[in-house]
Amino acid sequence: MRKAMTIAGSDSGGGAGIQADLKTFAALGVYGTSAITALTAQNTLGVQGVFPVDPDFVGQQIDSIMADIGADAAKTGMLFSEAIIRMVAARVRRWNIRNLVVDPVMVAKSGDRLLREDAIDALRCELLPLALVVTPNLGEASVLAGFPVQDKPAMQEAARAIHALGARWVVVKGGHLPDCADDLLYDGEQFLWLPGERIDTPHTHGTGCAFSAAIAAFLAKGSEVPEAVRRAKEYLTAGLRAAVPIGAGHSPPHHFHPFYRVEISSEI
Repeated sequence: MRKAMTIAGSDSGGGAGIQADLKTFAALGVYGTSAITALTAQNTLGVQGVFPVDPDFVGQQIDSIMADIGADAAKTGMLFSEAIIRMVAARVRRWNIRNLVVDPVMVAKSGDRLLREDAIDALRCELLPLALVVTPNLGEASVLAGFPVQDKPAMQEAARAIHALGARWVVVKGGHLPDCADDLLYDGEQFLWLPGERIDTPHTHGTGCAFSAAIAAFLAKGSEVPEAVRRAKEYLTAGLRAAVPIGAGHSPPHHFHPFYRVEISSEI
């Protein structure tokens, strides 16, 4: 069985972080393992608290997974601090993890910060050069590239700038574009636009986690990067279409939509 590892924070509400990643791995037929970087008190309304894990223990979790189970692909999510980023990068190098998907998580859907300001340089310099794929949204691309990214021409310029930091493939996600949800894939030579249907739903909590986890799952199963990204986008779009209310805020997509649908009852 193919295996994928998530290195990310825990979402107590189950919609993002390692919970979303493990659900995605399971839905796509991949055995999932997890190294937890931070605990969050979190629900669909926001993040009420963050408790970071000691960086040495993050490294120990990765060592335990890789020494026994291994990983055909891995992804990172919330890394929170410079020390954790440096530890994760060191372990990626130690275990020669090649199929690495970096989701540069900086801010939660609710607006709560999930990455310290002083950790951004470490993300740029330590982790991105190790990434096979990096998946910033428009806000994250703006931070990594150093200029505002709000339209398609800026997405192309940002992709060039982020690729220059060392990532082999860059996916600039267009979910926050005003008129479409097209994503841009760039390998340093060619731009590939992936058209996306905009799903009219408030249930978008953890979409970046599910998308990057799906890319990792398809890479673990042997897909090349363009195919993995395309199939991950299809998986997430269907999950958004099938999403249902969970809490009073932003619910997650339906991770297990390939297996069952949930009917929304009008009864009280």
